[in-house]
Amino acid sequence: MKKKIRLSAASMLMLTIALTTAACGGNNGNENASPSTNTAPDGSAATSGSESPSASAQAETVEIVVWDKPSADAADKAFKEEAFAAFEAKYPNIKVTHVEQTKEKEREQFMTAVAGGEQPDLYKNPYPDMESYIAQGIAADITDLWNGFEGKDGYLPSSLNAGTVDGKIYGVPNDMYVTGLLYNKQMFADAGLDPAAALKDWDSFGAAAQKMTDASKGTYGYAILGMDWADWFFEYYVWQAGGDLTEKQPDGTAKLTFTSDATIQALQYYKDLKFKYKATQKNVVQSLDDNQKDFYTGRAASMIAGSDWIGGLVAKGIDLNNIGFSALPVGPSGKAPAQVGGSYWILNPKSSPEKQQAAFTYATYITSKAYLESVLQYNKDNGMFPNLLSVRTDVDVTGFVDGLPPEVVSGVQSAAKDTHLEYFLKARLSPYIVKPIQQALLDENTDLKAVLQTAQDLAQKEVIDKYNEEVKK
Repeated sequence: MKKKIRLSAASMLMLTIALTTAACGGNNGNENASPSTNTAPDGSAATSGSESPSASAQAETVEIVVWDKPSADAADKAFKEEAFAAFEAKYPNIKVTHVEQTKEKEREQFMTAVAGGEQPDLYKNPYPDMESYIAQGIAADITDLWNGFEGKDGYLPSSLNAGTVDGKIYGVPNDMYVTGLLYNKQMFADAGLDPAAALKDWDSFGAAAQKMTDASKGTYGYAILGMDWADWFFEYYVWQAGGDLTEKQPDGTAKLTFTSDATIQALQYYKDLKFKYKATQKNVVQSLDDNQKDFYTGRAASMIAGSDWIGGLVAKGIDLNNIGFSALPVGPSGKAPAQVGGSYWILNPKSSPEKQQAAFTYATYITSKAYLESVLQYNKDNGMFPNLLSVRTDVDVTGFVDGLPPEVVSGVQSAAKDTHLEYFLKARLSPYIVKPIQQALLDENTDLKAVLQTAQDLAQKEVIDKYNEEVKK
């Protein structure tokens, strides 16, 4: 039976504080939502920087449409509605129509609205679509609005990267996560391993993972991802080797690099983890859910995870004090980039200047420090674990999680120092690169360059040639 969640006195107090702080010109803030654990939404009170004459002192009412209405069964429905009411009270000249988005095929619904001339004035958009939407003119250039916003310095500089093209800003950062290596501190200790030394580079990690693998106990060192999403984590190793799986050319066309030295090095390391170090699970194509289960039950000593997965794993039973989070081991390139993801609020470029200003005011309101902290308090009151990486520089998440080891947060922050977006055209190319990854993990005699060449040739014919032709038109 679904638990009914009610606003606590503390949450209500934080909302009041948010409004008071905003009126006094407090800084803006953001909260990160976890895609895997359905954490509460991001939100916050507006600051003096978001209060322009057109937003807070305009004579006429401006009406905007925002796709952020919670579903009828959303656990945080009451909380969000309180936030909507608080915004309306602070900005009586901005009337927001909140629209509920479908729970499936969200992108298709949005693009249908765009094509039909019904794009909302404000829309929360995931990182992977930003480049495409900016190129298509779907996301408004908000550079002037951002530069005139006094609260902009409260945001993590790197949170703007995926929404910035040629120095122009196209989105207000809403939430952000980073990937890294999640590890079981007790299993490392039992094996006499110092995590800092063990996670130094590919060689040290392979040896450490091997040492923690014991077939008689059913334990192993590293839960490798070899199922149908295998390229998701594999791409990180290609980055660590100094390459990528695709290259976007200056003219917008794409070039495949499946057979580059970096890709071959990465696949050889995957193969070594399975056959040389014998440090992975026996079923290398098992589901991600099974990988996670192996980790939270103490069978797997480490796995790649997002900064927003920890709460879900703790809820499954692993001791929070036994969790470590680190940047990935450094590869041959001398670097260890981590994948970054999240979402931005994008404005409709066809909206009037008055509507854009109103939409920007709303976006910065729900990503401000004061309201973010009220959301974190709400999460804590209702037993929800937050994402440990915020787009805010002025919000301390540790104050809202009882017993959270400080080194876990510092590990997340360390991983976020060197970030990378997923490879270009990933959604279209994923099935092509997954096959050689699986072949390498399932057959020790696999000729890596040959299977990568076969995959590249097929992807070139079925995807890239057609894509490049369209781009050139």
